[in-house]
Amino acid sequence: MANILAMFPGQGSQYVGMGKALCEGFEVARNTFSEADEVLDFKLSDLCFNGLEAELRLTANQQPAILTTSIAVWRVLTSETDLRPKLFTGHSLGEYSALVAAGKLDFARAVKLVRMRGQAMQRAVPEGTGAMAAVIGLDPAALIEKCKAIDTRLGTVEVVNFNGPQQQIVSGHKTAVEALTKALADEKIRCTPLPVSAPFHSSLMAPAREEMTPKLEGTPLNPTEYPVIANLTGQLAQPYTIDNLIKQIDSPVLWTDTLATAVAEGCDTFFEVGPGKVLFGLARKAVPKGSKIIHSDAIDKAIQDARALI
Repeated sequence: MANILAMFPGQGSQYVGMGKALCEGFEVARNTFSEADEVLDFKLSDLCFNGLEAELRLTANQQPAILTTSIAVWRVLTSETDLRPKLFTGHSLGEYSALVAAGKLDFARAVKLVRMRGQAMQRAVPEGTGAMAAVIGLDPAALIEKCKAIDTRLGTVEVVNFNGPQQQIVSGHKTAVEALTKALADEKIRCTPLPVSAPFHSSLMAPAREEMTPKLEGTPLNPTEYPVIANLTGQLAQPYTIDNLIKQIDSPVLWTDTLATAVAEGCDTFFEVGPGKVLFGLARKAVPKGSKIIHSDAIDKAIQDARALI
């Protein structure tokens, strides 16, 4: 078998209709969505399959929706193939999916936690006062300096996702993020505002971390053999501790380091498990040439690809 890194996506990968075809074709996927519906006491499945995009985008809905879809895909892949990754990881919210897939976190508990996580994140900053943006083509160290140069009277702006050599995400007060992106645009540096409802992973999320700490501290983790790379450090967490999920809330996602760790550990195949192709796209720009990079958004093709890896 190839040395596989299983990668699970975070917020921004959602779309209306995700999981619908999967559930029409596979009982294990239907059971996964039914379990989430029961745990949350509302029809998450209907929101994913037929809901309004604006409702699905709300972070308290988006987080359990992406996690549930990702685990439904994972369960289909592992029931239809002998897929056995060497390492597991996830981008932000996706770290919860990675822990479930690695057997370290119970799925029902994870669904409850990410629902509460989304609610806490939304409460942390008043709606309309936070923002995030993608910055393309600027060295991370240079971007950090650009953030420091923004007038502090405009608020906070920080680099919060180190996604690759040429793509970083900034987050903070809307006024400060807008000032930064305007300054960068004046220098012909490409910036794209992100359609999010809060400034995730910035220091402004400290109230959300405080709210989630007691909920996470009481969460049991199973000591399985499957290693997980943590967002907080970009390194293998051995053993994995719940502190990674607590500190992750208001700390940067070290995705560049995460992929580098996987490569150093011998991974030559990078398999995105869940809705969309965001991590697939990031891996294409960061891992060595000749690596296999696969996504699961088309499940029949993903099953074929997984079988071919065995």
